[in-house]
Amino acid sequence: MSESEQIAATPPPEEADIMDSEDRLRPDFVERVLDAVDKGDNETARKLVEPLHPADVADLIELAARDEREGLVKALAEIVDADVYAELNDYVRETLIDEMEPEQVADLAGQLDTDDAVAIIEDLDSDDRQAVLERMEPDDRAAVEEALTYPEETAGRLMQRDLIAVPEHWKVGQLIDYMRQTDELATDFWEVFVVSPDHHPVGTCKLSSILRSPRGSMVTDIMVEDQTLIPVDMDQEEVALRFQKYALISAAVVDASGRLVGMITVDDIVHIIQEEAGEDVLLLSGAGEGDINEPIFDTYRGRVRWLAANLMTALVAASIIRIFEHSIERLAVLAVLMPIVAGVGGNAGTQTLAVTVRAIATNQLTGSNRWRAVGRELRVALLNGVTIAVLIGVGVTLVLGSPSLGGVIAAAMLFNILIAGMAGVLVPLTLERYGADPAVASSIFVTMVTDSMGFLAFLGLATAVGLVH
Repeated sequence: MSESEQIAATPPPEEADIMDSEDRLRPDFVERVLDAVDKGDNETARKLVEPLHPADVADLIELAARDEREGLVKALAEIVDADVYAELNDYVRETLIDEMEPEQVADLAGQLDTDDAVAIIEDLDSDDRQAVLERMEPDDRAAVEEALTYPEETAGRLMQRDLIAVPEHWKVGQLIDYMRQTDELATDFWEVFVVSPDHHPVGTCKLSSILRSPRGSMVTDIMVEDQTLIPVDMDQEEVALRFQKYALISAAVVDASGRLVGMITVDDIVHIIQEEAGEDVLLLSGAGEGDINEPIFDTYRGRVRWLAANLMTALVAASIIRIFEHSIERLAVLAVLMPIVAGVGGNAGTQTLAVTVRAIATNQLTGSNRWRAVGRELRVALLNGVTIAVLIGVGVTLVLGSPSLGGVIAAAMLFNILIAGMAGVLVPLTLERYGADPAVASSIFVTMVTDSMGFLAFLGLATAVGLVH
């Protein structure tokens, strides 16, 4: 049997051979594909990859090593289409796009929805971007250029221009015939927008309502007037919150004059919610974008500045310890116990900080309930502080046989946990009030406060009550 006959006889891989129980590509499957490409057996590689969804093909490309990706994409040229590029990680896609000619990028962008096309083109250098735009179809180019005029991470960048809008004087039959007979309409939509003569949205018609209504019914009789309108300059995080709050599938985007200019669909919002949630967690840790495909030097620059800032705040805590160095010399056990006070206080502050940042991000915490939230966290901190203080105080008394030292560390622990609770909620609220992102620098300030106050309380009380002679 010839090699081509053997390939033809190879059965397609079963789903169990491709994906694991967590719906991830199996390592052995990835190795089989890469091995086939390495041997120049592109037909076998294509046969293996052909059953995959575009998102899974994108995962396959991302799982390959950086120097293997270009060869893999060339081998799978018939499969790696525009939908695959739309699913790729930004850094991986940017690397692949850099190797393409402007004509290829223009053709790729022309096959995508406007928002996905913008995601591909916006990261290009200005010269490359202009070269790609010049090679696009006039209508596609105009849509992309308009989107690029809006700030990044706003509804204007996120929205699609392909939608169906009809006048309010139409009947259902006219609408159905229009959708059937017009070839250039959007292909994926869940509702039709009804607009006034000046193109202001006045309502929406669900597809289910259109299909179940008599042809002679007026569109205005079946439309829903109440709708959530998204301003074109709204931040994408706020857009996602509106979709979540009102359980939206799609929403109209309007410009400053209230004219309908686009729509946003829930599939785009799912990506935004995941991106924003992950971003806040990474910002709290100072880990930058946290993308494993990000260039190493970019990752270094994103992390080292926060480590340097953390070093500066640590020096504040060290300076407090230095004030009490003679006390520590006389009673060495203080050096053993003081990290416990600072460490537990730091953890308590981190807990409060995480809850506060999340509440701010999801609009659960606003100016209306700010002080109520502060009071709540103080009560929680008091309960936690009393519990932990009793435990550490009894423990130190039993282990070291010093009730006075047990009392000092218990009091210091209670004090520091209360301070941690206040800092965990007040620091992000203060940053947010002055226009700073509360997820960016809050953790550094909270850590500085809990470390400094923990050392000051414990060592100061120990000195004040005469434990150190």
